[in-house]
This record gives sequence, C-alpha cells and structure tokens, in this order.
Amino acid sequence: MPEDRETLEFYAREAEAYGQWSKDHQNPRLETFLSNLPPGARVLELGCGYGRDSATMLAHGFDVVATDASPEMAAQASRHLGRTVSVLPAGDLAALAEFDAIWANACLLHIPMQELADVIARIYTALKSQGCFYASYKGGEGEGRDRFGRYYNYPSVAVLEAIYHTVPWSSLEISQGIGGGYDREKTTWLHVTAVRR
Repeated sequence: MPEDRETLEFYAREAEAYGQWSKDHQNPRLETFLSNLPPGARVLELGCGYGRDSATMLAHGFDVVATDASPEMAAQASRHLGRTVSVLPAGDLAALAEFDAIWANACLLHIPMQELADVIARIYTALKSQGCFYASYKGGEGEGRDRFGRYYNYPSVAVLEAIYHTVPWSSLEISQGIGGGYDREKTTWLHVTAVRR
C-alpha cells in the first residue's frame, strides 16, 4: 500500500529534529496500556518514530518489534534503541496472530481514510486472541494537511467507530482529549483502545 509522498518527505527531511522533539513527549497512556499485558508480552509498535515508546516497553521487559514507515525515522530509532528497526508501512502488515499487543501512537492518522479499514483489519489479524491495540488520531471532520504538508485523516468519533466495527472487537473504547504536536497547535486527540476476540 503506497504511503503519502509528502508525508514521507516531511519525516525524511525532519527525522533528526522530530526525533529530538519526541524524546520529551511521552504518551501518558503507555503505562496504562502496558499494565494490562502479561509479562514478556510480544508487542508490535507501528510508527515508532525515534523509538521513545519502544525503549520504554523494552525497559519493562516486553518483547518489542519496533517499526516505522519512514526509512529515515527507522534509522533514527535503530541508533537510539541499538537494534534494527524495520521499515514497515502499516498497510503492509501481514502477520497472523503473532502479537499480544499493537501500539500505534500518532501514526495511523496518516493513513488515507479509504484505506484505514483495511489497515485496522490487518492489525486485528496480527493480534492473538485477547490481544490489545491502541492508536491515536487527530480528530476532525475530514481529510486534510497540516502546515508542514503532512496528510491527516482527521476522523470524527462516529467515523472511527464505524471503521473499527468492520471487525469483531470484544471491546472498543474511544476517548477524547486536548493536546498538541510537533506543529505546536492545540489539537483534539482521539484515543482508541480495542481488544481482539
């Protein structure tokens, strides 16, 4: 599945600066997410960026597979983590019941809206039974670009619910909060946590 060219160009150009910025912006939901996993759980991180969250998961003793769609960001994360980080666009995920959990913080928001249901189905298939999945999105009412030219799907809660319900999760929770990002603009964030049957 092709990635958005302008978005990838941004991360290629800004990889080092973005990595430095992200070091100080830990997602507070990560600790809660990890607390619900069994010790040593196998976790896939999609869109790992600099590798900050993967580093936290590794420090907690989890078996982490860190990936990013951007070769430049994957290289940054490889240096930071001291291990190989694979280049894996979310739309190319083809694992079958391999992971206890999948963490996709602020990355699926770059998936074109018409392709998001396919990506969610691939994630569902990659999870083991009762596997947990977290993703976050910038909320809105339709697709667009930010001032850096990055593509965002900007979904509403209703749109996300409809897309996620194309597969039979045993539980699905969507919460909202106000936060920021690399663009330093106030943003409505949608946080989605789901559990596979």
